[in-house]
Amino acid sequence: MAKSDENAYPAIADPRSLRSVAAAAKDCRACDLWSRATQTVFGEGPRTATAVFVGEQPGDKEDLAGHPFVGPAGRVLDEALAEAGIDRRRVFVTNAVKHFKWRANGKRRLHERPNGAEIAACRMWLELELQLVKPDIVVVLGATAAQALLGPAFRVTRQRGQLVTSSLAPRVVATVHPSSILRAPDESRDAEMRAFVRDLRIVAKLIG
Repeated sequence: MAKSDENAYPAIADPRSLRSVAAAAKDCRACDLWSRATQTVFGEGPRTATAVFVGEQPGDKEDLAGHPFVGPAGRVLDEALAEAGIDRRRVFVTNAVKHFKWRANGKRRLHERPNGAEIAACRMWLELELQLVKPDIVVVLGATAAQALLGPAFRVTRQRGQLVTSSLAPRVVATVHPSSILRAPDESRDAEMRAFVRDLRIVAKLIG
């Protein structure tokens, strides 16, 4: 459950610096997810990025490495970005929640969806990222991130690939999370990947 105590948020030495904000986020205690996570996984990418990609939360590999989108879903994202003509080195990638929420299954740590309080507790960090990067476009990946940022009525299945009005950025587009492609049945995985790439090609045209 998220804490209401504002002291749960650490002081930021220089709110105008992404590096300083990321350093402060390491000590965030605004919800309890930090207690079971290996570390905070802050967003990464150039301060001058035109596009910011926002997922749900770091996964097991990201939690261990301390970097966003470096696990299996990250590899799918890399492949789709390359096929769509987007250089990942030029975009900023992050998550709505900065700690890995999981449950044990033997020796494995399985993803658990963050709840509304946990997403709300982390909102400040995402807003700071967007304020500092100032992207022309935000790409929201998956239903949890989309509903957290665009409202509970938003449905990726109905509105994917469409430009959405939002205060997040001048242009906002939602699509599926790359992890959903990994979960798709073998017979439909290629089609899901092609649809994901189509959405990203829309983003590529907007980036220019």
